[in-house]
Amino acid sequence: MRVPFLGRLSIHEYLAITLSFSVLALASILKFVILFLPKPVINWFYKWSRRLFIQYRSEEYPSEEKRVSDQVLKAKDFEDLCRIYGYIHEEHVVLTKDGYLLGLHRLPGKRGEKRDKPGTSTGKPVVYLHHGLLMNSEVWICLTNPERSLAFVLAEHGYDVWLGNNRGNKYSKKSIHHGPNTTKFWDYSIDDFAWHDIPDSINHILQVTKAPQLNYIGFSQGTAQAFAALSIHPQLNEKVNVFIALAPAMSPPGLAAPIVDTLMKASPTFLFLIFGRKSILSSATFWQSILYPPIFASVIDKSLSWLFNWRSHNISPYQKIAAYAHLFSFASVKSVVHWFQIMRNAAFQMYDDDVLSPVVVTSVSSYRPVRFPTRNIVTPIVLLWGDSDSLVDINTMLAQLPSHTIAKCLHTYEHLDILWGRNVHIDVIPEVLNYLKLYNTEEQAVGDVNSRDEMQNGYLAN
Repeated sequence: MRVPFLGRLSIHEYLAITLSFSVLALASILKFVILFLPKPVINWFYKWSRRLFIQYRSEEYPSEEKRVSDQVLKAKDFEDLCRIYGYIHEEHVVLTKDGYLLGLHRLPGKRGEKRDKPGTSTGKPVVYLHHGLLMNSEVWICLTNPERSLAFVLAEHGYDVWLGNNRGNKYSKKSIHHGPNTTKFWDYSIDDFAWHDIPDSINHILQVTKAPQLNYIGFSQGTAQAFAALSIHPQLNEKVNVFIALAPAMSPPGLAAPIVDTLMKASPTFLFLIFGRKSILSSATFWQSILYPPIFASVIDKSLSWLFNWRSHNISPYQKIAAYAHLFSFASVKSVVHWFQIMRNAAFQMYDDDVLSPVVVTSVSSYRPVRFPTRNIVTPIVLLWGDSDSLVDINTMLAQLPSHTIAKCLHTYEHLDILWGRNVHIDVIPEVLNYLKLYNTEEQAVGDVNSRDEMQNGYLAN
């Protein structure tokens, strides 16, 4: 049924809009109120939710996993997470050409290995890891055991490991031109990641390490940023030895929630009306502060199921509790709008500044947003994707990539499983190590997949 006077949306879509505004209004009010609440009151809400959870849901988990999960959950930042497993990290800052300060993390050595001259070349082959949307570098190391952390495993296999961060997130919330409370600070999309963040981070890493090339591993949007950057910077292809894309993102088919999917594809810029023009979902940290972690994890699970139809059965309950605490980081509303533009047009395009659809008077459109020329990428590409991942349309993706692209399917894997699944040390990490060895020279090739067992035994011994 249509509402004639009010436009093209149906009644249930107007109801969805009304409900969305109501929820956001409630969240904003609660967020404002909590600023004036004393800490004992906030702690009371936390304890009340904990008591409620224990009363209605009592579950048993392995004591060792619970112990480590609690440590990961309570870790405040990248440094705390490294300390849990005995790694010594470095922090670097990159100034992009348009004035953003990006935080880079580095794992230059194996567990417990100290360096006399931090910030210098190690002589090792270099691997650069980049996170997905609404994330930061912590997602690579917030695991309940180190053998399932790709970053730690790479360090143990003799790689110089770097982990990037997008502008606006927890480690990159600063610019020399604009403060984070201004709309100009958040006026960026995937285009800006491709033009500046990725190439400037890579250049900094190569400058510090003195390496001629590095190996790039991205997750989700971290792959999209590399696809875009490599396609518009021909010279960048000479600096990337191989690009391994985990849960690759380029032209997602859409969301599992029909109402949200239809509404956002119909008008992606409607997000600006709902969330404004700064950061998106900034209230997530508020909810995390007052909810008992298992309840917060359950809320995230339900949200992921509704939006993407992900069941997350491959991720253990305590891994969820540990990792979901480090899942969210700030991102611009504009970057999310950009994704819905891509979904609507089923094309990996640059941000469309023309928010009004052009009038089509013939069968031939007079306007088309500029697309990223991804078929021009020269760097070897490896796609590792899950056949249960609703955001990956592998055939559409392969049609937009060069013919030298390799695609490896991971059976029963969803999106986040590739980061935090129970068996990533069996199904995912060995694949990454093998492709790194395949595309590195004999002099650069390091480690062996079988040394995973030695690594695990070493951690257990300590």
